[in-house]
Amino acid sequence: MRADLELIHGWIPQGARVLDLACGDGTLLDALARDRGVTGYGLEIDPEGITACLEKGVNVIEQDLNQGLANFDDDACDVVIMTQALQALRRPDRMLDEMLRVASECIITFPNFAYWRHRVYLGFKGYMPVSKSLPYAWYDTPNIHLSTFNDFEHLCREKGLIISDRAVGNGDHEGHWSSRLWPNLFGETAIFRVSRGTGRQAK
Repeated sequence: MRADLELIHGWIPQGARVLDLACGDGTLLDALARDRGVTGYGLEIDPEGITACLEKGVNVIEQDLNQGLANFDDDACDVVIMTQALQALRRPDRMLDEMLRVASECIITFPNFAYWRHRVYLGFKGYMPVSKSLPYAWYDTPNIHLSTFNDFEHLCREKGLIISDRAVGNGDHEGHWSSRLWPNLFGETAIFRVSRGTGRQAK
């Protein structure tokens, strides 16, 4: 697995009920079921990803995340995971609400647009940056809400949420001391573990 998925793997409790949004080929859910006795579902819209999930025996539902999670009850799961998809949604803030309605904790990863290489690329070349974490040109990118570590932390504070853990990584999703000290500048990938704030209840 990618290093970011390995980190998430270590954060999931034994026997947890997990919902993995934009689960891709089901690699994470497959490993969690095998190693930690996890049960749950993956949501995916790409036909190839759905086929790969089925081949692994991963429970998968074809679903567009922009339609929300209305087919899941409040507190239906223990943890909701979403890796590298937040920035592609029409309303990431509403999806965060939905994730924490369905579970008391969620884990989210996304590319950090404030990464120093992106700043240099834009500042000196005058073009939107293209990198390993942002591999598309401006005209064909699925990423419609690029954000930073600081943006996401500010959103969580506005919503009264608790950031119980966070990690950072470079383009290979591996941590480095500089990105841990100055995540908004040196972290190319953000990994956040978020839970409901004190007194916050599922809607």
